[in-house]
Amino acid sequence: MPYVATRDGTNLFYNDWGTGRPVILLGTAMMNSRMWEFQAPYLVRNGMRCVTYDRRGCGRSDWPWEGYDYDTLADDLADLMEHLDLREAALVGYAVGGGEAVRYLTRHGADRVARLALVASTTPFLMRSEDNPDGLDIALFEEMAGAMARDRAAWMTSLGASFFGGAEAAEEGRAPVSPELADWMTRIALDSSPRAAAEIYRTLFTEDQRAEVAKVGVPTLVVHGEADAGAPFGLCGPRTAALVPGSTFLRYEGAAHGLFATHADRLNEDLRAFLTR
Repeated sequence: MPYVATRDGTNLFYNDWGTGRPVILLGTAMMNSRMWEFQAPYLVRNGMRCVTYDRRGCGRSDWPWEGYDYDTLADDLADLMEHLDLREAALVGYAVGGGEAVRYLTRHGADRVARLALVASTTPFLMRSEDNPDGLDIALFEEMAGAMARDRAAWMTSLGASFFGGAEAAEEGRAPVSPELADWMTRIALDSSPRAAAEIYRTLFTEDQRAEVAKVGVPTLVVHGEADAGAPFGLCGPRTAALVPGSTFLRYEGAAHGLFATHADRLNEDLRAFLTR
């Protein structure tokens, strides 16, 4: 299997499929590259070179104790892009992957990047502060961290309905995907170290990227679901789009955080149209 060694010696598993202009897919907090089951083959079939990788602490990559801050995660991405000599690439950042992509651009520049898509991104800032009064209280993160420490499998399983179906579906105990798919996605998320899970969530919850997002200088697509509970719509999608100069914003009515699965066909077409424009 293909691996790249990062500057701190962490080995990252990656897939490199197809030919054409490169697209790098950056996934959610605990999921590995298997989450791109619906997007990667589609993009390759439509003439693109698709690169996916397992973030450190997840899946087939090494599980180090440290390195779950945005600087290190952006450096990991930079090392992979240099290893494959990717140029004129598009970054597709999903959830925390959006924060990774933005940090990559502000830390390493846009010499290798031509486009950016932020899908269900946790940017620009989730946590409540004096100048972000509508944000989420830090107690919510502490509650999640405690639940993960006590029984991560049970906590992950309980998220399924809201992850795929929003608040209404969660109340009714249903999800707009098959039970088999929801179970498989849960197992993918659990294939990560407990340290990585807690620290990646800490990073996405507490990092203020408002100034960084405003510095993005490449053509950008922002996609966000109105029923997203993981990256609340009002805090994330519209605010991110408003900060990025000249961005295109697509609102998915009724879509929750897992729209890569629930709205796969629509997302695939929107990505294809943006990446090949």
